Amino acid sequence: MTAPLDTEPAAATAAAGPAMERSAHRGVLRYALTKLGGALLSIGMVIVATFFLFRLIPGDPAIAYTRDVPLSPDQLDLLRRQMGLDKPLMQQFLDFVLRTLRLDFGTSYEYRRPVLDLIGERLGPTLVLVGTGLVISVSLGLWQGTRAAWKHGSRFDRMSTGVSLVLWSVPTFWLGLLLLMVFAAGIGPIPGIFPTRGMEGVDAPDGLAYIPHVAMHLVLPCLTLVAVVYAQYLLVMRSSLLDEIGQDYVTTARAKGLRDDQVRRRHAVPNALLPTITLVFINIGFVVGGAVSVETVYSWPGLGLLFYEAIKGPDFAVMQGTFIVVCTAVIIMNTLADVAYRVLDPRVRSA
Repeated sequence: MTAPLDTEPAAATAAAGPAMERSAHRGVLRYALTKLGGALLSIGMVIVATFFLFRLIPGDPAIAYTRDVPLSPDQLDLLRRQMGLDKPLMQQFLDFVLRTLRLDFGTSYEYRRPVLDLIGERLGPTLVLVGTGLVISVSLGLWQGTRAAWKHGSRFDRMSTGVSLVLWSVPTFWLGLLLLMVFAAGIGPIPGIFPTRGMEGVDAPDGLAYIPHVAMHLVLPCLTLVAVVYAQYLLVMRSSLLDEIGQDYVTTARAKGLRDDQVRRRHAVPNALLPTITLVFINIGFVVGGAVSVETVYSWPGLGLLFYEAIKGPDFAVMQGTFIVVCTAVIIMNTLADVAYRVLDPRVRSA
């Protein structure tokens, strides 16, 4: 007589599957909430540091607001009361925190407009410039880093790594000025090729013709940004892929008869991409801040140029507003990078 089948282990295994999946989901959610709490704490510290940091700058904001126009003591006192500078320091701090939580960064001394409106206007050009540069930098850096690591020690590896390190070490403003002289102002009888200032000219066309018009203005600033930034993606990808090449799973994949490009594309590169994710997310945060040097050299009307003009003022309200926006963007993107890293990498989930 055949013994009855023992179905209890199979049933227990089937029941354990959903339980383990729910536990994994709870672990990811708990991890995300922990990171979110840390991000909120960091943003709070940024707000506190912003208030006290910009008050360490020497000078009287009321005098800076009037740009050295001679005023009587009574007029200066009235202006300080209007700016809230006559209140005790802690009262100013509480007012600043409450306004910031309402996204009220005050009014610009220079432009006589709300700072949030100025940031909103300058955000678009910054996203166009630095976003385009980021996409090109990531694509170029990952491609060159992958090829350099897979052909480690080759002429391509030495040349690409050497050129990227040289460009990475070059000051951004110096490279921008050099490209400006060569390709925009021209040398000798050679005429300039690209526009020299701003995002658009006075004769900017309407409709679809506006896109290539802006693209011509975008070439030099974007080229400057890409030349300086792409090296970090190349070096990180190259280092990560070199670590993966020596792993056992790569050797096993080759022993199974997979072609070299299949081993690289299906096995080595996906694992080597993980460390680059954090770098990409963090740099996405910096997109909001823009590149101050690049925007200043090319007079690109973004957040970077706005921050530079605020420092020259000095326009404390604009400096505080842009500083908080940039720091908050970096913190949020860094938090998203941590969560994405845990979701994508099983080794982090099991740690």
